[in-house]
Amino acid sequence: MTRLLLLAALAAPLFAQGGRGGAPNREAPVKPVPFERLLRSSQEPQNWLTYNGNLNSQRHSVLTQINPANARDLTLAWVFQGRSLEKHEITPIVADGVMYTASSPNDVFALDAATGKTIWQYSHKPEDGVRTPWKLTRGLAILGDKLFLAALDAKLIALDAKTGKELWNTRIADHKLQYSLTVAPIVVKDKVIIGPAGGEYGIRGFLAAYDASTGKEVWRFNTVPGPGEPGYDTWLGKDGKPNDSYLHGGAPIWTTGSYDPQTNLTFWGTGNPGPDYNGDNRNGDNLYSSSVIALDADTGKLKWHYQFSPHDEFDWDSTQTPVLADITFKGASRKVMMWANRNGVFYVLDRTTGEFLSGKPFIKTNWVNGFDEKGRPIRAPGTVSTPEGVLIYPGNQGGTNWYPPSFSPTTGLFYIPAWENSSATYRRGELLEFKEGGGFMGQGPGRGGSDEVFSSIIAMDPATSERKWTFRLGAPSTESGVLTTASNVLFAGGRDGQFVALDARDGKLLWETNLGPSVSAGPMSYSVNGKQYVSIQCGPSLYTFTLR
Repeated sequence: MTRLLLLAALAAPLFAQGGRGGAPNREAPVKPVPFERLLRSSQEPQNWLTYNGNLNSQRHSVLTQINPANARDLTLAWVFQGRSLEKHEITPIVADGVMYTASSPNDVFALDAATGKTIWQYSHKPEDGVRTPWKLTRGLAILGDKLFLAALDAKLIALDAKTGKELWNTRIADHKLQYSLTVAPIVVKDKVIIGPAGGEYGIRGFLAAYDASTGKEVWRFNTVPGPGEPGYDTWLGKDGKPNDSYLHGGAPIWTTGSYDPQTNLTFWGTGNPGPDYNGDNRNGDNLYSSSVIALDADTGKLKWHYQFSPHDEFDWDSTQTPVLADITFKGASRKVMMWANRNGVFYVLDRTTGEFLSGKPFIKTNWVNGFDEKGRPIRAPGTVSTPEGVLIYPGNQGGTNWYPPSFSPTTGLFYIPAWENSSATYRRGELLEFKEGGGFMGQGPGRGGSDEVFSSIIAMDPATSERKWTFRLGAPSTESGVLTTASNVLFAGGRDGQFVALDARDGKLLWETNLGPSVSAGPMSYSVNGKQYVSIQCGPSLYTFTLR
């Protein structure tokens, strides 16, 4: 195992300097990236044009230079460290030899993708008043010659991809009310789509689209419906009548969605309702929290939804990645959405209609006893929080969380970064009173059961919902995403700095190294001048590997 921190001291020339000392910006050799290129991203394997590699969010590269036979020869090509030592969860994008990345919370860099050398940098200092402990950004979007940054202080910012110059800056919500932006945007046609985080502070969530040329809002969909909107009657007071709990109902957006050009639908997962752990003043299902919503990308109109965790009181945000694919399911070709949910269940839905096709736990759960004919979960007896406390599997970190999975069309398998045997004791605290700008969670979960908790990469067959193989990581938990390639190599990491290459067919370990801090981002791959690279953010540094 290689200790890269030691290597850093011995091989300083490998490390690119991140625009230190006020280094002047240069101009990036940018080719325009029209929307048609984003749609055909699989035809440009040398690039990584969106946060998840493509708009179907499969996190799959068709590059094959790195393969199971030579993965053992991976070596460090370069390392880039930005200006911030905050936690980083970003996945870079690459377009035509230029890498665009960021450091937390809102510094943006253009790098030479072959060397890691800085071309230009841009810094946005968020305004004072943002209280969230998650001071980060997960990524950028590109369209034409513009980059789009969702900033922590609830601003959407457009930059010139050639120079890093700010082109426009749009405030989408009041950051002093603890609306914040941590999500990587996606671009659909001429619109940039994002939504705010802040569910722990009593925000009312929404998803909105903005004109890529001007920054003006085009449409907005409230993830917590109000009076006159469908779903408002799922927010009820103790008297069984709709009340004003929707005003602080949460359902935030903090993980990037997907887009299906065949149906013109964009799909996004929503966070938990607020307050998190006591739903006495929000009786009902609390739509559209802990759900996936499918919206018309042109208008923002809701086409269908599916709620994974109705009336969630366990902090099971459904802010996971909606992964789209065409698969054979029960002998027929189906256009599906695959979803590994924080509540511990792996789902397959029809992405055109929202029809429930299957749901099966992928880790230990005790809260669900199957599903009814419409796909609504059947709660197991005794799995409602009480003042005395109830032990629930999985715990509030879930069987997985925001970190992106991968689907490989080559193997037909879906790969989940998972926490195994996670649990927590939930105690119902006193009902909270909302205070503007303050926390709105309630009593959190306590210690879980006595099971050994560990992290793993789980390979699932979406046609059968059966586990095909498991690779146990070294740390008890993980926050790393997964990348697969057409040559059957899978990359993933762990909280102990472990970064591995596995055989995607059987989980066999091909190569590993240790990066020091927690790997808390999704890997990606690209090529420059015929050489394939794999990059992963770990702590404040971006590590890039290639073959010797």
